Amino acid sequence: MKQTDAPLPVTSRRRFLQILAMLSVGGRTLLHSGDARAAVDAAREVARADIAWPEMARRTLGRTGWNASRLVFGCGAALSRRRRDELLEAAFDAGINVFDVGFRGYYDDAEANLAPFLKRHRDQIFLISKAIAARYEAGQALSGKERRDAAATWAQRLDASLRELQVDHVDAYYLMASNNVDLVGSDEVRRAFEQAKQAGKVKHLGLSTHENAERVLDTAVSTGAYSLAMIAITPAGWYDWANKGILEDSRPMSDLQPVLARAREAGIGLVGMKAGRYLAGRKFLGWGKPDAFDEYYTPEFLASELTPYQRSYAFVLAHGLDVVNADMQSLAHLQENVAAAAGSQRYFA
Repeated sequence: MKQTDAPLPVTSRRRFLQILAMLSVGGRTLLHSGDARAAVDAAREVARADIAWPEMARRTLGRTGWNASRLVFGCGAALSRRRRDELLEAAFDAGINVFDVGFRGYYDDAEANLAPFLKRHRDQIFLISKAIAARYEAGQALSGKERRDAAATWAQRLDASLRELQVDHVDAYYLMASNNVDLVGSDEVRRAFEQAKQAGKVKHLGLSTHENAERVLDTAVSTGAYSLAMIAITPAGWYDWANKGILEDSRPMSDLQPVLARAREAGIGLVGMKAGRYLAGRKFLGWGKPDAFDEYYTPEFLASELTPYQRSYAFVLAHGLDVVNADMQSLAHLQENVAAAAGSQRYFA
């Protein structure tokens, strides 16, 4: 599909897809629950989505050359237990053309539930999957056997993902939960990727990381092999997966610009995740920290009409990330994130 740098058009398919979604959601809800009122309520949620959606902004995604929507649809949680074709179609119709999923060992049925959507749109989207190769401590020195075994497991999981997705290739395959620089920088992983690429199973190598992110990213740069890196980062700095907060002693994102710039200059497309997760808080501490990032914002940005979650997405997109991955499980959530991604740059000089 030929791509340009112009914004994605608002297509005439939108209303048609909305009607299909209403019928699909309402009918399936009635079938599973036997509750006509629940079916009507579900269909109404789709009907409420018939508003003016902004045109999705796009960005070339590193050396992949793909003209990506700045919002990536994270399929893991949304599809782990059931199909959500109406939500996927709404996202596609809103201009999202990058879809991210992962292997069964972590995301249950997500790949299988994405497969019907892929049959309709495979040549129009950039498809990412990922798998854990092995679990090691961040600073652990790995033996040659450990690196070989991890790379072999990772390659086998790619084959399983292709079967689940019912496709012959993915556009990018991530070394998921990367924290160990020995593995990220290993010849074993690069060889496993090159063999899969030569077999036509994958085009680009990527990684995702919640831990040791700065060292992992610098290692990926040094190899010259990675096209994409999905990093857990917020306006306040690196996200700490273990503590579900901000990494202790992390520099704020504004001070991490040299790190991000090195990766972009090396041709690595930067994908954000967990940009707003910290705002949700934790149950035992009380839900919600909507003002957690306010100190990093200008008064003008704080005065914008954006919600706290939208601000976090808009900020990271305007401060070094190419795209941001969001886990969206409702049309309302999808709309909120589309608005943040589509207009992120206009809030910053």
